[in-house]
Amino acid sequence: MVGKKQGRLLMVTKPASNFRGAVERYIAQVPAGNVTTYGDIAALAGHPYAARIVGGMAHYGQQSLPWHRLVNRFGGLASGYHGGREAQAEQLAAEGVLCTNFIVDNFKERRWQPHLS
Repeated sequence: MVGKKQGRLLMVTKPASNFRGAVERYIAQVPAGNVTTYGDIAALAGHPYAARIVGGMAHYGQQSLPWHRLVNRFGGLASGYHGGREAQAEQLAAEGVLCTNFIVDNFKERRWQPHLS
């Protein structure tokens, strides 16, 4: 779908509500003991350049979802996580995911990437 907004061409591939729903479905699928990135979830949801939007959703999203399993592209924990990076590290450690200096140990092995490889 293509639209115009203030004289500029605006490309819209999917309605925003579908994107939010897709993000929530994918984050719910991340297994305990694994992590994924904002960009991975954005790509799975059909918008590979929307990593920051996924981060915003994580900050304000449903608390019942495992947002603590979401990290940056280097395996770094979120400074904006509720309770800080310490709280995120504790939640991950409870699932067997250890961190050093707020970066996931063995990030490549712990990274969940269905259909992206």
